[in-house]
Amino acid sequence: MSKFVNKLYQQNNIIYKALLFIITAAIIVYFFPKGGQFKYDFNQGKPWQYEDLVAPFDFAIRKTNEEIKQEKTIIKENAKLYFKTDTQISKDVLANYKSRISLLKTSGSLPAYEVESLQRLGESIINSIYEKGFVDAEAERVVSDLTTLVALRKQNQVEDVLFRKFYNSKTTLQYIDQRLGEKPYNYAQSTNYNFLKESLKPNISYDADFTQRVIDDETKNISVTQGKISEGEVIILKGDIVEGKKLAILNSLKAESESQLWTESNYLWIVSGYTVLVSLGLLMLLLFLQQYRPSIYDNNNKVTFILFNVVFMILVQTLVIKYNTGYIYVVPLSMLPIILKTFFDARLGLFTHVLTVLLLGFIVPNSFEFIYLHIIAGIVTILTVTDLYKRATLFISIGRITLIYMITYFAFSVIKEGNISQINWQYFILFAVNGLLSFLSLFFIYIYEKVFGLVSDVTLLELSNTNTKLLRDLNEKAPGTFQHSMQVANLAEAAANEIGANSMLVRTGALYHDIGKMLNPMYFTENQSTGVNPHNSLPPQDSAKIIIDHVIKGIELAKQHRLPDRIIDFIRTHHGTSLVYYFYSKEKELKGDKVDVAKFQYKGPIPFSKETAILMMCDAAEAASKSLKEPTAQTIDQLINKIVEKQKNEGQFINSNITFREIETIKKVIKSKLMNIYHLRVEYPE
Repeated sequence: MSKFVNKLYQQNNIIYKALLFIITAAIIVYFFPKGGQFKYDFNQGKPWQYEDLVAPFDFAIRKTNEEIKQEKTIIKENAKLYFKTDTQISKDVLANYKSRISLLKTSGSLPAYEVESLQRLGESIINSIYEKGFVDAEAERVVSDLTTLVALRKQNQVEDVLFRKFYNSKTTLQYIDQRLGEKPYNYAQSTNYNFLKESLKPNISYDADFTQRVIDDETKNISVTQGKISEGEVIILKGDIVEGKKLAILNSLKAESESQLWTESNYLWIVSGYTVLVSLGLLMLLLFLQQYRPSIYDNNNKVTFILFNVVFMILVQTLVIKYNTGYIYVVPLSMLPIILKTFFDARLGLFTHVLTVLLLGFIVPNSFEFIYLHIIAGIVTILTVTDLYKRATLFISIGRITLIYMITYFAFSVIKEGNISQINWQYFILFAVNGLLSFLSLFFIYIYEKVFGLVSDVTLLELSNTNTKLLRDLNEKAPGTFQHSMQVANLAEAAANEIGANSMLVRTGALYHDIGKMLNPMYFTENQSTGVNPHNSLPPQDSAKIIIDHVIKGIELAKQHRLPDRIIDFIRTHHGTSLVYYFYSKEKELKGDKVDVAKFQYKGPIPFSKETAILMMCDAAEAASKSLKEPTAQTIDQLINKIVEKQKNEGQFINSNITFREIETIKKVIKSKLMNIYHLRVEYPE
């Protein structure tokens, strides 16, 4: 049992990747729409590339979304407007009017017979108005044409009425004037007019809810089909252009075929097909990492990060498609190559982006157009997005990416439609929104740095600022070491630029590689400004321990200040497993061959990247150059050759993936820079 557990523990890296692979594939397949794929691929405006197509079964020709939308619009425009009558209002108005007239009787201002005459006239006017109906202001606003035939609901009965037959606020007053007689009114007429005007209220109003219900019912009854194709009937011939009725029939056949494919009996087969295709895509990505990026492949954290981004992009695109396929181009897929290029390299970013787009091609409409658009945009992203720490770079790059999207879509639309009149200009707005959303990559880069412990150029730029607390402390406590670090950073940056390594990373690593010296600055030669060397009073073994410990203390100090692991790697490896040769020689003078070499040797590890190898060479070269009494081109050349050859012979570069040619190039850069530093100056006259 213990052997089995040990074996599992030894293979934990492979087991983790296998589980991660399975989980990633399962998530992607789960979010894919569950439906079969039509076996023919066709596009509007292009010729039919297959043999003559005959209907395999009977099916109805489905209307397009545009046709159904147009029918709904016609129903809405021609819909009858419904109004409702409130019978209680006429009773309330009549009662209110009678109560007002009764005031005239009690006041005695008019004879009783005259008041009764006014009341009879007023009641007649009210009854006449409500017999036809009095519409409110809302009804007048809804109906602009008085000749419109509207439906009037009286309890459970509905009758069609010309809208002009109703009284409105204006015609009501005109009718009252007509019935009361010619103006000017006497006191009795004027009083009756005011009573009627104040009492009358509209009893007919627009019934918006009932009208909408009728429209909805008619809309639901719209037929989604228009005709039928019988089994054996020729649908399209080879070479025919896919457009018009033929396009509608092909779309109907595709929808019917996919619905028939997606049955319970076919469920497992279709899911299995999706699983195989998704697994192949993810397998290609892992094989690429294993073959060409072994350092990333061996790092489970980085593999998890890459697959997480693939799943995240597929998830967002899938959700948008489920919500509305018209918005498929609003998802900023170009974020994926931007993020991966920031943390890794351009080739990995493009490879991952292409695989992600290919996987999405299974679920998007017009898959060829979608894949072509995003692959072109991904290539432009890789070629243009560089130096994210420069603010203008990302703006210019995203502007170019957005322009490429628009130009490519314009070309596809012209091919499909034959002219520019049918182009959906809304897509250009979506591409602009896509570009704006691409700026979220900066936000995600910041989050990923914190979550996955990765480092971007923006962070490196911030860390390389000599005003950071750690570098300020180094300058104050160990000024000689600080100057040494600055010189090494300049040498390393120039060398990295020459061989195409990450110059920003190696420069930042060089600035921090000796921070451990600030804890015991006077034990290092560059900080001994007084001429007193404390090593003179120590045994060589103790002196060597102090020198070696600056690496361990530097790592501890870096972790306390939360420096990224990629920077700490430079502190770990800048001496590799080399000897503190000076004190080792002194110990040999004292004890002969009985010296324990391990006590005078740095603990490593040796450099494991081009950048860490560059720092090792530049650090040793800059420090050794200070020992030259007469620095000339010849002595500098001999010194650099001796140092680098010694490091090569000790096997310090065997894990750093650096070539002999690149090492020679780095040596030339170091020699050139040191000769510029130590060049002879013209002696000025006193």
